[in-house]
Amino acid sequence: MGKVNFLTQFFKRENKVGSVTPSSKYLVQKMIDPIDFKNANVIVEFGPGTGVITTEILKHLKSDGRLYAFEINKEFADELKKIDDVRFKLIEDSAEKIELYLNKDGIEKVDFVVSSLPLAIIPKEIEYNILNAASRALKKGGSFIQFQYSLSSKKKLKEIFQSIKTNFTPINFPPAFVFTCTKS
Repeated sequence: MGKVNFLTQFFKRENKVGSVTPSSKYLVQKMIDPIDFKNANVIVEFGPGTGVITTEILKHLKSDGRLYAFEINKEFADELKKIDDVRFKLIEDSAEKIELYLNKDGIEKVDFVVSSLPLAIIPKEIEYNILNAASRALKKGGSFIQFQYSLSSKKKLKEIFQSIKTNFTPINFPPAFVFTCTKS
């Protein structure tokens, strides 16, 4: 899916799509840098959009690893369905339901959750449900990695995660902050 289609989705679904363009390669790199791919068995991605982070995760994911992606936008999901990789599972449902889908597959805990969800425009109750579900799904020492275009979500993240590292990516449109939240 090209930038024009991404832009169209932003305007058609402005309360569910958080950007007018896919993440830059620089932001993608900052999002995957905290992932220990040698030891990661299960990674979950929230809001993969057109799959720019998804495909990069799959390039590095070990051969027996699993990547679950939660996407509620049908057009984006249709694009993600083109990914032909046995390690990849697309779930067309809310990230709030992470535990339900993992439990169905017999997975108790995950190593990393990578999120591109636009927290600033998600209703507060749903936002907290998603963040709390992600925290419960993470194993001890696992990380929730989230990017946002402002620091406004940091306070919410601190309510749920004990350790937060903040990184900044100026070479993205718009520039973005990456929060790596580790569950202790």
